[in-house]
Amino acid sequence: MERQPAVPGEWVEEGTASWYGPTFDGHRTSNGEIYNMHEMTAAHRTLPFGAVVRVTNLTNGRQTEVRINDRGPFVGNRVIDLSLSAAQAIEMVGPGTASVRLEVIAGPDPRTGVFAVQVGAFLSQENAERFRAQFAARYPATMATFDSPNGLFYRVRVGRFPSEDAAHQLAADLHATQQLTTFVVRLDE
Repeated sequence: MERQPAVPGEWVEEGTASWYGPTFDGHRTSNGEIYNMHEMTAAHRTLPFGAVVRVTNLTNGRQTEVRINDRGPFVGNRVIDLSLSAAQAIEMVGPGTASVRLEVIAGPDPRTGVFAVQVGAFLSQENAERFRAQFAARYPATMATFDSPNGLFYRVRVGRFPSEDAAHQLAADLHATQQLTTFVVRLDE
């Protein structure tokens, strides 16, 4: 099934942006590309790969456009990780973070896809498998690897939802009942 294209301005999000640079430069991104901190790219947890996003720094009004090619940030209260060049374009390198507005302007429709809740990330495959097994009786539970500059991580994800809103409901429930740090993520095909 072919994805429908995004409608500019129909998907908007506000939050905190951060940036990533030298430590990740030259490493593989989640979509398989090699990260180049001098390209106009970004990481987002749920936007489809290839989505083009206008990023506006709400403090100074500066804007840039980036292409989503990676997953993250996996830090609470952050909505996007920009490449060094994108961060420079909106003048946020010094402070490290900025309040931003994101607007999808091109690419696949961000509202369609399959979503899950990431409930943990482990350096030990055995610990990740034990944690995954705790959820497997109630939810589809999977493990995905992520080869970071800090080592190979095993990410545990639960649920399989046709909408981001349904995944957010499970994330909120798991956070409230089990005090887990949760992130809604797109399951990439």
